[in-house]
Amino acid sequence: MKNKKGYPQKRGTSYEKKKARDHGAKRIGGPGNPDAKKGNQKLEMKSWQRPVPRPEVVKARRKGVTKFISKSGFTGPALQYGKKRKMKLYKGKKRLV
Repeated sequence: MKNKKGYPQKRGTSYEKKKARDHGAKRIGGPGNPDAKKGNQKLEMKSWQRPVPRPEVVKARRKGVTKFISKSGFTGPALQYGKKRKMKLYKGKKRLV
């Protein structure tokens, strides 16, 4: 996918790198992989304008993600699911669940 100037889109990779560094993790990325890893913990990051819905949290959980970081937060059902499954959900640096 290319942007207006013909360059490939970065798709939030700079946000992923920054948050991985903030949480002391190493960025992995790539399709089907978690965005970062810290020991046994797998991290997923989303740099979206809208809150992350429940289906995205479920997909991440199926990948083995235990820590989910979002720029704009999570919907109510996503927070309930994360709490039930004992996931760590963050809005930026603030832990929500």
